[in-house]
Amino acid sequence: MDQSQFLRLAHSHGERITAFCQELVRMPSLTGEEGRVAEFVLETMEALGYDEALIDSAGNVIGHIRGGSGRSTLLHAHLDVVDPGEPRRWTDGPYSGVLRDGYIWGRGASDDKGCVAAQVFAAALLKEAGLTPAGDVYVAAVVGEEIGGLGSRYLAGSFHPDLAIIGEPSSNTLRRGHRGRCEFIVTLRGRSAHASVPAQAINPHYDLARLLLALREIDMHYEPVTGGSTVAPTLLRSDQRSANVIPGELMLHLDWRNAPGESPEEAMARLQALLDDTLGEETTFSLDVRTDHAISYTGYEQDVRQAVAPFWMETDDPLLLAARDQLQQALTREVAVDVWQFYTDGGFLYGAGVPCIGFGPGDPRMAHVFDERLSVDELIEAVAGYMALALQMGAVGG
Repeated sequence: MDQSQFLRLAHSHGERITAFCQELVRMPSLTGEEGRVAEFVLETMEALGYDEALIDSAGNVIGHIRGGSGRSTLLHAHLDVVDPGEPRRWTDGPYSGVLRDGYIWGRGASDDKGCVAAQVFAAALLKEAGLTPAGDVYVAAVVGEEIGGLGSRYLAGSFHPDLAIIGEPSSNTLRRGHRGRCEFIVTLRGRSAHASVPAQAINPHYDLARLLLALREIDMHYEPVTGGSTVAPTLLRSDQRSANVIPGELMLHLDWRNAPGESPEEAMARLQALLDDTLGEETTFSLDVRTDHAISYTGYEQDVRQAVAPFWMETDDPLLLAARDQLQQALTREVAVDVWQFYTDGGFLYGAGVPCIGFGPGDPRMAHVFDERLSVDELIEAVAGYMALALQMGAVGG
């Protein structure tokens, strides 16, 4: 099959693909509440003729299209969405899924249900067209991405494909990596007292001020493509609620984006050294990685440690070069290669030894905003792109 025909095939099924994506958007699927949409995806895979389709213990939907003897390829996207916020701020309502002006509107349209819809149909259309992929193709619509990758952590522990295509909004350009993310909690402990007698207290606010000023000058790991690691103070909590009490304890959250070449352990050591050098002797402190107890809609539970490694692929990697060549042929245009500013579940798969490449429909600036929307043209083009990757990437390096 001439790869340029993928576009024609995708467009011939455009109404079905668009309707499927609209229905996905109409199903609210906050993290931990993905059950309904997961069942819908499973039913769709079965109706489309997947060789196998199931929901695993964590709640991820896994579809399988049998291929040849080549390497296996995983198409990966997530089902959960962030809270839409105040419904009145949405033109059509957060879960309308309305089709207007060439866009599908609603929470999750761009992040990440457009990728789910495109991947589910891409693999199925290969089989429908009688095209056998070079290797087995799997489609994973995972849960819990928005709270630190609950579903993908589970998946990475039990499943190791030869290549993962991470579906997140990239305007149908390639992504070869992103920084990781560590959420550190610094707890400063002094001594509480009534605000009328400050001399009786050890006020942790003063050490907090020194720490924040020192953070602005910290020597961060540098990497030229991503701009290097960054750190941003975000949340601040106190053990007091009364304005006339000096707190005994302050908890500062730090969002540390670790660039390729810096592990979460190295980032923590860098921050530990800054704390040792900056804080006084009276105030004690502790440094921890935030850990959340996450429960999926199936009841699967895991303590999620909020420390995600980067995923990274060099510009001359044969997998990346092959993916770009195949996409350019399939989409009949130049395909740019860049990096994501945000992190994805690719970090968990990459950390388990799976090479990852990013590609997906949707404007990254649409993620998590009011009036989120997805271009239908991009959605249909992404189906053609995923078809090309699923069909031939199993032959690369095999």
